[in-house]
Amino acid sequence: MAALKTLKKELRQRIKLVLSELEPESITSQTSNAVETLLSMPEYKAAKRISIYLSMPSGEISTSGIVHDALKQGKKVFIPYTYKMANPREGQPKSIMDMLELTSMNDFASLNPDGWGIPSLDKDSISQRENSFGGKGITDGSFEGWNEADSGLDLIVMPGMAFDSSLGRLGHGKGFYDFFLERCQTHSMETTARKPFLVGLALAEQLLPVKESVPMDTTDWRLNALVLGTGKLLRKADPS
Repeated sequence: MAALKTLKKELRQRIKLVLSELEPESITSQTSNAVETLLSMPEYKAAKRISIYLSMPSGEISTSGIVHDALKQGKKVFIPYTYKMANPREGQPKSIMDMLELTSMNDFASLNPDGWGIPSLDKDSISQRENSFGGKGITDGSFEGWNEADSGLDLIVMPGMAFDSSLGRLGHGKGFYDFFLERCQTHSMETTARKPFLVGLALAEQLLPVKESVPMDTTDWRLNALVLGTGKLLRKADPS
């Protein structure tokens, strides 16, 4: 386990250095290519409930165009909200992520950047926002008493530090998405909620060479598809 953590840390540092040297024009061009490809995907077009990460000012594909389009198309859009749990159970992380609804373009425009420059939800608005698991506000890690009639996600647009051609993904090291996806799986098994389609967005520089793989363990999730800044789409060979 310690060796795996070291490999992940070294890869993050390597990719971070490469990304720091990218020209803004390259990221803008790659964002345009990636967004065009994503919006043409049948899974995106069919999705009614979609989770979209909100991007940092630099170093990754911008998702603002996807948010605009999804809201314009009348999709329900949910964005990440991370917080410390009041009563974490044994084995659970102290901080987790829920997906809360973004209601409109005005709502999107009103978000203020956090310490990473990522547009973030105002804490005072959290209790009134629909949660992707059903109900309103945060779950604190539990589904008990939540409305299951209209819950779950059709598609999750995911960020990452590095990706490989087998659709392996290296996150930023906090484990937010891995634990959230574990909860999504449990939720879909216990309710009628759908199992979300996972699609990553990657700058060309974030895709490892063909013979190199992202270091992963049993808690890490592979994607169903990966959209590259070149406009290319990689898909999971087995659709199951």
